[in-house]
Amino acid sequence: MRVLKRRWKVGVAAGATAVAATSVAWPGGTGTAAGTTERGAGWVLVAQEGFDRPLKVDGAPWRRDPHGPRSPWHVDAFDDDGEAWKKISGPLFERRLAELNVFRKRVAFGSEGWLTAEVAAVDKDRNGRPDSRPGLSTAALPDGQKVARISEPSWDAGVLIRPSRPLPPRYRVEMTLRGIDFGGERGGRFDYDGKHNGYTREPCKTRYPWTFQGALPGKTRCEYPDVTRENGFYYMTILDYPTPAPHGNPGIHYRRKVIMDGYYSDDDRWKNAGTCNPKTGRIYRTFDGTFNGVNALFARGDKFREAANNNISNEYYIKSACGNVSMDESYGPGGRFQGHLTSAELRPELLPKAAYRFAVERDRSGYTLEMSGPFLHTGQTTLRAHHKFVEDGRPIWHYNQTPGEYDGRFDRKLVHKGPAGTYTTEHAWPKGSAYPDSFIIGDPHLNYYEGSAYVDDIRLYVPKGDG
Repeated sequence: MRVLKRRWKVGVAAGATAVAATSVAWPGGTGTAAGTTERGAGWVLVAQEGFDRPLKVDGAPWRRDPHGPRSPWHVDAFDDDGEAWKKISGPLFERRLAELNVFRKRVAFGSEGWLTAEVAAVDKDRNGRPDSRPGLSTAALPDGQKVARISEPSWDAGVLIRPSRPLPPRYRVEMTLRGIDFGGERGGRFDYDGKHNGYTREPCKTRYPWTFQGALPGKTRCEYPDVTRENGFYYMTILDYPTPAPHGNPGIHYRRKVIMDGYYSDDDRWKNAGTCNPKTGRIYRTFDGTFNGVNALFARGDKFREAANNNISNEYYIKSACGNVSMDESYGPGGRFQGHLTSAELRPELLPKAAYRFAVERDRSGYTLEMSGPFLHTGQTTLRAHHKFVEDGRPIWHYNQTPGEYDGRFDRKLVHKGPAGTYTTEHAWPKGSAYPDSFIIGDPHLNYYEGSAYVDDIRLYVPKGDG
């Protein structure tokens, strides 16, 4: 049996140590907003959104994404219409993509527009308007408190909240969750409110046209793999480029640095996955839980999930109250567990009277993932895990915000294979590269996930002296 080291801290989050000053011009500065901080003397609050003012996202006009390098939503070769998918799929992918349009909104909001809503939806019948109406709007809780409602009534859409510009070199960003209905069990069942795992019951909810393997030969839209056994939500995740928006789901797996998300699936692939009981430090089968977990993951820059994802997805390293795990190895007593080690389980039935807070910190040495709330088994608890940028020879993927933070040692060639050919990434992490930090809250997938969530109190802090 492989021994698992305990690396999570269970308790109250501590304040950060002050670091050398840098110029950070975020709204709020060190004025009155900073006086409201609950983070201790080490942090200065530089931006905050409590959703007290009505959002204007849903009234903004839709714009069809033109795709290609000139699109405002273009990313790279793994974009929705990216060169990688064309190479591994051949002409079939372009024919599939031509069978639909993607409509988008990009709306800045908050003090001085420090946050941006990214909303997207597919138009499969190409009638000039989205097939569903996802959105971000102001809502009121039963006690009258204002929050933001992420609404995604159909899986072929996505809604994200992100910062309008890259995050500072050192920061703490956090949000409060007041409601979640993106799948998972309720009362021990996946079937409730006329839905299955949070999805309405219409047929033909598939991954079409984006899969990790490229376009599938001989398969029509409804013959692509069904998605309704897999639902989820990104509580707080850091990506490596400045303008995240919803895209086909494979592309984001190449862009994540650190992740706190929910992935609610009873697919047989995860039958041996484990979930941590933070109170006892013991692991139980995810299938014996409620499927409302939080996966707290550090994306590895030295290992990739070749078998499942053609080197498009990084391997993950997990630190939990039940030990440390690399997902490419078995873990737990007798090595009986494989796959995700979920860090804790939420109790959605306690919301909105209760709340969960998710935070990511980046300091001079690495990243810290933090979650607080009334978790299953523990009651009100704060869980924290820190991973250095490079720890025991294991790097966090694309951690460097500037070229000077990285010497090129983890660069490598990646070959991505599909039914029609291969695409080669000659330099996955070259010397001289740089990757800004940007967070996402919501659903970044255009061909997965369906539901709604209530989000409140998004805050950005910098260490005292940086503000």
